[in-house]
Amino acid sequence: MAPILEIADLKERARRRVPKMFFDYADSGSWTESTYQANESDYDQITLRQRVAVDMTNRSLEATMIGQPVSMPLALAPVGFCGMQWADGEILAAQAAEAFGVPFTLSTMSICSIEDVAENTKKPFWFQLYVMRDRDFVGNLIDRAKAAGCAALVLTLDLQILGQRHKDLRNGLSAPPKFTPHHLWQIGTCPSWCLAMAKTKRRTFRNIVGHAKGVGDLSSLSSWTAEQFDPTLSWADVEWIKERWGGPVILKGILDAEDAQMAAKTGADAIIVSNHGGRQLDGAPSSIRSLPAIIDAVGDKIEIHIDGGIRSGQDILKALCLGATSTYVGRPYLYGLGTAGKAGVARMFEILKTELDITMALCGERDVKNLGRQNLHAAFGEKIN
Repeated sequence: MAPILEIADLKERARRRVPKMFFDYADSGSWTESTYQANESDYDQITLRQRVAVDMTNRSLEATMIGQPVSMPLALAPVGFCGMQWADGEILAAQAAEAFGVPFTLSTMSICSIEDVAENTKKPFWFQLYVMRDRDFVGNLIDRAKAAGCAALVLTLDLQILGQRHKDLRNGLSAPPKFTPHHLWQIGTCPSWCLAMAKTKRRTFRNIVGHAKGVGDLSSLSSWTAEQFDPTLSWADVEWIKERWGGPVILKGILDAEDAQMAAKTGADAIIVSNHGGRQLDGAPSSIRSLPAIIDAVGDKIEIHIDGGIRSGQDILKALCLGATSTYVGRPYLYGLGTAGKAGVARMFEILKTELDITMALCGERDVKNLGRQNLHAAFGEKIN
């Protein structure tokens, strides 16, 4: 078997090993997928400044995210359905992140629960919160995350209304999944996935079932999820959530400079420049193209992170050079899970670390914290002086 050298290798192996409806769930955007595609392709419009005859020894990728030390400026983004990419996927990814020394962010819409992950890890992880109409349930989620020792709350702001994703509709994917004969055929073509899933008890949204009012089993979960995302979410909700949580808060889904200024006024610890992986507003700009204006608007007021489209260590470096303090990956670690479970996520980390380290050296830098626009030649057609 050919060696796994880049994220694309993990993607192709996961495509063969994960049932199509679940692989497509991760590997898709809304409507025409133009924003999803731009998230990746816009990184190609940034060119690096090569430097030579400089000391490249004793390099360091160590940094901090909201004051917490990390082995490199990277976190695993929250991803729903993660545990359907591979059995116990959230637990395995959290364990791999813990071993590597970066944060793992658990989604509200995870297969493994907050308690499942806490029981199987040793260090605090982060929890991502969706705001639902049932505010008692939201408050309970926050309290459960606190009880589990989560080190930060990531509040997603860009999913008040669910974007339409054609692949999911064509595949007949639902929450929870309903297995038709066609779905069963898909699953049957992935024997290693089936074997792993047969060994776990975690196959539904365990943060919800048994916790939300009226949701005691799979039959009641579908109708609950269809009506619970709250279109009335406002900045006032951020205030009470921040007060209820009482710890570090990161606001995810900022793509506009005016929204970034509003976010900075909330007293949050960081924002994530994000378009939900191209899964919400199709036709919106890529995250990396949106980053410079947000840096100019609030870069001196709040810590700025970014996700969306990162597929290499070079992409991480480019984002850092444009002013982000940290980055997130979602799909790359899902590809790792689908390829080889925990070992696949570990391999993803190795790939990104090696690519970032070597690229940083060839740009003439030894400390990732020193990266900046001085390391870029041009971005989006404009030369950087």
